[in-house]
Formats: sequence, structure tokens, C-alpha cells
Amino acid sequence: MGRNTRKRRTSPATKAIAAAAALALGGGGLIWANFYASAHESHNDAWGNRTKAAGAQVATISCPDVGQKLTDVPGRARTEVDGELASLDRQITDAYQRLATTRDAQAQDASFVQNGILGPLKDRRKVIFDRIRLEINRAGGTAPGDLDDLTACTGSPAAGDRTNAGGGQGGDGRQQGNGGQQQGSGGQNDGGMNGGGQQGGQGGQGGAGGQQQSNGGQAGNGPSAADFVDITKVQPNVPAKPRRTRDASTGAFTTRCGVNANANHNTDNVIVAPGVTNGAHHLHDYVGNQKVNAFSSNDTFLQGGTSCQNKNDLSAYYWPVVRVQDGTRDFDQNADGGGKEGNVGRILVAKQAQIKYVGSATSKVVAMPQFLRVITGDAKAFTNGTANANAHWSCTGFENKVQLTDKYPICPRGSDVVRSFAFQSCWDGQNTDSANHRTHVAFADASGRCQNGFKAIPQLTMRLVYGVPRPVVRNGQVKNAYAVDGFPEQLHKAITDHDDFIAVTRGGLANKIAGCLNSGRMC
Repeated sequence: MGRNTRKRRTSPATKAIAAAAALALGGGGLIWANFYASAHESHNDAWGNRTKAAGAQVATISCPDVGQKLTDVPGRARTEVDGELASLDRQITDAYQRLATTRDAQAQDASFVQNGILGPLKDRRKVIFDRIRLEINRAGGTAPGDLDDLTACTGSPAAGDRTNAGGGQGGDGRQQGNGGQQQGSGGQNDGGMNGGGQQGGQGGQGGAGGQQQSNGGQAGNGPSAADFVDITKVQPNVPAKPRRTRDASTGAFTTRCGVNANANHNTDNVIVAPGVTNGAHHLHDYVGNQKVNAFSSNDTFLQGGTSCQNKNDLSAYYWPVVRVQDGTRDFDQNADGGGKEGNVGRILVAKQAQIKYVGSATSKVVAMPQFLRVITGDAKAFTNGTANANAHWSCTGFENKVQLTDKYPICPRGSDVVRSFAFQSCWDGQNTDSANHRTHVAFADASGRCQNGFKAIPQLTMRLVYGVPRPVVRNGQVKNAYAVDGFPEQLHKAITDHDDFIAVTRGGLANKIAGCLNSGRMC
């Protein structure tokens, strides 16, 4: 596929859809708002109209993630299929734009959302699905037979903040859901995380519990008061690490690549949407390789330079930015992937970005294959469910005791917010990527072993520390809310946090990392 410059005509996402879907989908009630919901915002544009809908219940659009179904796409068709999948994301954002601009019509016709937005969206998705099927079949593959069952999207009230045992505000704050089930074999620097972790939380995917009445947020699409929890009120939930065997690789290798102080950002995602500008629909921080965008190739990576102290580490490490919604705007307020898609507020630079490779509890590791691509976590976990979720939020001083998946922590004074990631540590031994960007790698099982013939590789772990102004929740509102960037329909939920990695080394560094781990050294 040639250079695809199909840029989304994106929207304020769910910011102004309170009235847009309330009459069609039912509900009303008081809004749980961000304290700065209307601060510094002009009422002459689409953003300003949000406050007029404060008495209505906000809705979100949920579409099946067809990309996870496409596990056997022929290599010759993958670039085209990835481009079509990016078009599906664009369609959802366009649907939010329609929700935001048709409030009067919805108020007059309770069936407008279904007939005027969701119905046409289904038809447009069907066209994309037909093209995906054609590309796969033309390349000699066989498309899943049930693709057409995934065309329909649903609109629903924003019942995203389910709480169990007081998990939202007050109570003991325990997270009792089934999220984050993967269990890796390594941890982060101070042992506060065991691979994918077991502590969960539904992140808003069904189940019993209280219902959030609105999305809040400076952009109207989250976060809300119910997305935050006082970490001092959460019961310890960090599981024990797998027991090491005699063959364990006990070493660790640290690479120092900075915190993106030079503001290397873009809203592309070369893994999931190569050749598509704004394929991520949210802003990324980049450290390591300095030439990563939608049009980068393996050759580009080798010439990209690096922010790492070890100049043989050309790997790309990137993650969605964190913003504090204190009423300010940042440089991308009017840009695709930024304010146009509900990602607003002041971008925070991490105080620390610790990148470390650790070994396996049960075996030696093989060297990381060149150009291996890995995504950990799910940017769409709020609508997809928690099967691939791998978010970990905590506070300094609490990492060994509490890891949250579906809430943002409110840390005590003197304590900083910590995002942690432990990547998949098992590799199929053949592929550096897969059609759904997941099946070529896997997490170790509960005992720390790789299954199904997979091989143990160095497990990449990352720990990002932020000096976040302390959020204050009062009377159902949150002041100084912070959140990760995301797709508009994900409502800035904590469970959507994710991290991306492309392994690029030279000078034998991959073998040196594996040797360090296998020999038990700290490098």
C-alpha cells in the first residue's frame, strides 16, 4: 500500500453528546463533572455547547473490535487490512461528531440516534468489512465467516464507573473484577508488580454496581470523579511472584533513555496503523528511537538515532501521554488526536522513565528478535472488555502493596503517581509481528512458564513516575483530574492504558541483554 494520508476529520468526541444520546437511549440525572469542565472554553464552538446538556446522561458508542478476529491475515494483505481497520476507528470518531451536532434532532425524535447515526455506521462498517474480506481472499487467505456479525455498534448510557465494595468513592476501595489476568514472570524495579498482575476490576464492562451519570472531564468525555480512588483506602492486592527454579534467569538489564524532555510526540501508531496519519487518535511520548511515525520502516529505525545512553539501543518505546485537566490547553488543542478528539489539558512529562529487562522465573531466555513488535494492554479495553487489559497504576511507597487497573490513584502528599508495564515475555520463535499484533507473543503462566512451544525472551518492564497535582473529589466533582490520552469512545478510563515497543538493536546488544539475564548479573 502506498502512503496513506487519510486523516480523520475528527471531533470533540463525547464532549457535547450529553443531550445527543440521552433522549434516544434514556436517562437523565445530575452530571458528575470535572471541576474544570468549562474553564477557558469558548462557547462559540462545538465545545462550548456541552454545558447546555449538563442535565442529560452521556452515551458512548461501542463497536466490536474486528481486528482481534483477524488472526490469520496473509502477509501480502496486512498493510491494506491495517489501513481499513484504521478507517473503522475514523468512522467511530465521525459518529461522535454526529452525536455532538444533532442534539436538536435527537430531542425531537427518540429514534434519531439509531436511525441517523448507528444504522448508517453499521452500513459504512459493512463496506469496510467487504474490502477486508476481499483483500484477505485476494492474497490467498480465508476471512472469518462471521465478520458481518460484527458490523453493528451499540449506543448506551455512560455506565462506565462500576464500583465493587466501594471501589469508586469511599468504602474499602477494593478492585474485585477480572481485569489484568495475564501473569508475567518479571516485575518492575522494586517488586511492586508481578507481570500482568491479577488484580482487576471490570473497568465498566457490565456487572453489578453503581452507574456513573455523566462523563465529566474538561472535554466532556472523562475522566469523572468515579474514575479516582484514594490509594490509602485500597486493600493490598499485589500477588506473590512465581517461585524461581534452578534454571531461572535472574539478572536484569537497565537502559536509560530519558523521559521525552525534548517533546518527541505524534498521534501515529506504526504497529497497528502503518501508513495512516493519526492512526492512534491520541498523542504518544517517544523515547529511544527518534524517527518513529506512521511511515517508518525497519530501515528507518536503523537510521533513527536514539535518546538512550547506550547508542546501540535503537528500540522504540512509546506510550500515551498523561494530561492534567486544570483548565489549561496544550499545543494540540485544535489538532487531530488532541483537542479534536477529546484529548485536552496540560501534558505532563514524567519525572522518571525506568526501562528494565528482566528474566524468566523458570528458564533461560533467548535474545530478543530484531524488529519484534509488542503491544501490552488494550487502548480499547473500556469497550472491548478486559481480556487484553494490562494497566497498572499506583503511587510511590505503595507499589509493593497496591496496583490498580481500572482506577486512577489519588496519592497522599509527598507521593507520586506511577504507571507500570510488564510486557509479554514469551515469543513464538518465528514471527516479529502477527495479524492482530498479539498472537506472536504471550504472557507466562502463573508458574512463570511459557506455554504452547513459546520461548522465554527478556521481559521488558517500564515504570513511569509523574508529579501529578493531587486530584480533589468533592460533591461528585473532581478538581485537577488527570488521565491518559485515548480514543474518544474510551472515555479516558484508566484501564485503557497501554504501551508499545519495537526492538531495534545493533552491536550485539540483544545477545548482551540475554547474556546478562542468564548469568544473573545486574547490567
